[in-house]
Amino acid sequence: MESSDEENDAVIGNHAPKELTRLSSSSAKFVDEVLNGPNQRCLDNFRMDKQVFYKLCDILETKGLLRDTNRIKIEEQLAMFMFIIGHNLRIRAVQELFHYSGETISRHFNNVLNAIMSISKEYFQPPSSDVHSVISQDCRFFPYFKDCVGAVDGIYVPVTVGVDEQGPFRNQDGLLSQNVLAACSFDLKFCYVLAGWEGSATNLQVFNSAITRRNKLQVPEGKYYLVDNKYPNVPGFIAPYPRTPYHSKHFPSGYHPQDACELFNQRHSLLRNVTSQTFGALKERFPILMAAPSYPLQTQVKLVVAACALHNYIRGEKPDDWIFKMYDKDASFTMEESLPPSKMEIHPKTNVETHNQYQGLSFNADEIALASQLRVSMTTEMWNKYIQDIPLM
Repeated sequence: MESSDEENDAVIGNHAPKELTRLSSSSAKFVDEVLNGPNQRCLDNFRMDKQVFYKLCDILETKGLLRDTNRIKIEEQLAMFMFIIGHNLRIRAVQELFHYSGETISRHFNNVLNAIMSISKEYFQPPSSDVHSVISQDCRFFPYFKDCVGAVDGIYVPVTVGVDEQGPFRNQDGLLSQNVLAACSFDLKFCYVLAGWEGSATNLQVFNSAITRRNKLQVPEGKYYLVDNKYPNVPGFIAPYPRTPYHSKHFPSGYHPQDACELFNQRHSLLRNVTSQTFGALKERFPILMAAPSYPLQTQVKLVVAACALHNYIRGEKPDDWIFKMYDKDASFTMEESLPPSKMEIHPKTNVETHNQYQGLSFNADEIALASQLRVSMTTEMWNKYIQDIPLM
């Protein structure tokens, strides 16, 4: 694909390492120096471990997706691509750094992007049906959430679109974005990603698309994902109670839930925090997702999916690299609970969603009722265990 004038705009707010300003006339020599140097240098520049980088090159070559050209080897092609998405660089900035024409860099960027898209499905796998250690080894979550396999959430990713297309892409804050939905496992991997919806689309629209489209979000039999209160409580997806404190910021350390619904929401929020960890690691590694890259819209959508696939690939090959270490242990996840006061009312209050949350969804009333009953049974079991330690008056 030919590079556009927009693609060649100067870099804005890039995250390029300082050493790039001192590149020699041979970019191939620089890539060789990085790959033959300390591993940390490869992590800083190419956003992954050296062996992980080499293995990805081998995969793309073996599958016939990339090949060496007369001037540029596969390693250098991938390096340029990783510079762009890993440091939020524009084509013109990479052109000055690697000493190739904008057309050459743009062509190889798109070749690598399409190659990664070709193998992306291999790295989006359904979560394991086994009880994850995050749940099984924590009495706050086990056995109540034993059938939980992960969490679903959405984020807004900035986009660049033409003036005539901007209306649908403005989200509720007035910013141009695409509404991206993702399902995350407790291994900090993406199990499913749906990108490309306009920023003005409601979360319910995107959710309904994810569970009904041909390439839909699959939930293992008898299991479920956690979702927050912008999504409905339906089969395969457990939401918190509405009109009840939910986010961890509402539960400071030492806070004791006032009733069963608050207790459920508190633990639900802690467990669902895996989405924040996973998205945090993704954006830390690929800061281009926090900007509005000047590529065609289709390319911007591909970038989201490719970044998530690369995230999963790196997580599988090097689960303890420095970026994952930053997000593996989240402080809020270790929040301690205190016992409720001895005179607390122990019966859970009634809290019901509005029917608007279920309009247009492919679930009947009986299915929705069963999902509600499941949440109530989890809440009751959790609460009964919790109040066992209340001192008798």
